Amino acid sequence: METLVKTWFEKWNKGEFYYLPITENFKHTSPFGTIHGKKDYLKLVKDNKDKFLGYQFKLHDGIYEKERACVRYTAIQGDFTLDVSEWYYAKNGLIEEIIAYYHIGEIREERQLRE
Repeated sequence: METLVKTWFEKWNKGEFYYLPITENFKHTSPFGTIHGKKDYLKLVKDNKDKFLGYQFKLHDGIYEKERACVRYTAIQGDFTLDVSEWYYAKNGLIEEIIAYYHIGEIREERQLRE
């Protein structure tokens, strides 16, 4: 599983998103919602290359099992950074699902901590 996840990041580093090791029924869930299917996922990336490509990834931690993994990393694109934790689920040597956790905006006032 570790090799599969590292291949995922290598393809992103090279901008080779059409060659991501994902199944046809790949599912990606993030704070933006869920994308179902490899075709729809690749179309979304293609239509939004400026938001998906050009990142460098600094991997911090990884837990790897036979068909699942969890990785914590920082994605860096210019002066923009994003701290992410992702769960990866594999089937037949390909990634079938990713569930990504990260913060996408300001914290609502009612959720802010008081000092």
